[in-house]
Amino acid sequence: MSATLHPVFTIGHSTHSLEAFMALLRKHGVTALADVRSAPYSRYNPQFNREALEKSLTANGIKYVFLGRELGARPDDRSCYVNGRVQYARLAHTELFRSGIERVVRAQMNTALP
Repeated sequence: MSATLHPVFTIGHSTHSLEAFMALLRKHGVTALADVRSAPYSRYNPQFNREALEKSLTANGIKYVFLGRELGARPDDRSCYVNGRVQYARLAHTELFRSGIERVVRAQMNTALP
């Protein structure tokens, strides 16, 4: 049985209003959003804080999944750092990162994140 792959889009909230952000997601038929921010909070745009974003997405029929622990740019794994800076090649080889990517790939085949 062959699985159909669906596109994976990336988006940053930037300084979009929540309405503009949701319009972009709807425009492209997004049904699930994986938040990959290590710290999913914004001092300047609180509408994109983890809890507020999840609530807004849910109200718009979009599933929210937090994957910041797996795919975020600030891992807890100290072996990913050299002189205090993340080494993304090292991060990409961790089991946690690979499991996060596998979740995205499975969701891509199923059209909704588990």
